[in-house]
Amino acid sequence: IYFSFTDKLVKMDLSGNLVGSVTGLVGHLGDLAFDPETNTIYGSLEYKDDAVGKGISKILGLKNSNDINFYIAVFDGSRIIRPGMDAGDADVLKTVYLKEVVDDYKAEIREGDSIVAHRFGCSGIDGIALGPSIGDKKEHVKYLYVAYGIYGNTTRKDNDHQVILKYSITNLSKTGQKLIQENPHHSGPEKPLAKYFVKTGNTNYGIQNLAYDSHTGNFFAAVYKGSKSQFPNYSLFVIDGHKKPGNVEITSDNKIIKVKSLSLLQAGLRGPETGIRGWNFEWGSTGLCSLGDGFFYISHHEKTNDGQQATTVYKYKWIGDADRAFVLED
Repeated sequence: IYFSFTDKLVKMDLSGNLVGSVTGLVGHLGDLAFDPETNTIYGSLEYKDDAVGKGISKILGLKNSNDINFYIAVFDGSRIIRPGMDAGDADVLKTVYLKEVVDDYKAEIREGDSIVAHRFGCSGIDGIALGPSIGDKKEHVKYLYVAYGIYGNTTRKDNDHQVILKYSITNLSKTGQKLIQENPHHSGPEKPLAKYFVKTGNTNYGIQNLAYDSHTGNFFAAVYKGSKSQFPNYSLFVIDGHKKPGNVEITSDNKIIKVKSLSLLQAGLRGPETGIRGWNFEWGSTGLCSLGDGFFYISHHEKTNDGQQATTVYKYKWIGDADRAFVLED
């Protein structure tokens, strides 16, 4: 089992014994996705100048290039064999630059008479998952889906959708390069294969954990609850993986633009004013992993007595009715 703890990747066995780790990251390593066929771990990796990025650098007492960079981190699980392996070792870790995310993060747009930063409220990336093409039952190719972090600003109107990018795994592997934090590379795909929008309402920092579940064929998205009173502000959403992407219009930069949209599963609770569906579930924002048989491993996060982050992983069964998202297994 693999864990990301912001500045390190930790590999353990299912009894909790440490097998190995990759350390030395000066950015934010977020959600992970594991490909058992290739023993590859994909992670979202951020280097940015906002409060989160500056906070990480301050805590670690380290400096990065101060450039804005968002990467897919690609770890070779078979080579993680001991604690404290260097993130700069190209045999262990390669990174893929995501230009689309950087462009949206750096963009300045108009909202009403004001200029605001970060198109679509983009704060970077976090949720990440491997899964099939959404809405296409015939295709059996696996893709990487990467969700934006979305700033929870309650005064702006363009941050009520989750944004999810779709990438070819083959193209990612071709463009991956060694991570040099003092001299970041910009090697990666010019554009994603697709860019999807999901109307969930406001959240704080977008999808924290994204997981594809082969048992249901759906994508599970755990978030930090939003604060806009007009939305139900659920903490768990399920994206219907069977419905083809649709076409909708949204407003950005004082313009109406046409985008591809994904549908939420019509189950669970329903917001009375918005019709948005979801669940209030306490856990999942720090770890949500489908086992493919109706069960999930879900993280219960906590802080230790010395202020460090910790987690205990529990096994849950997916229920998905109006009252319960999951039930804890004995």
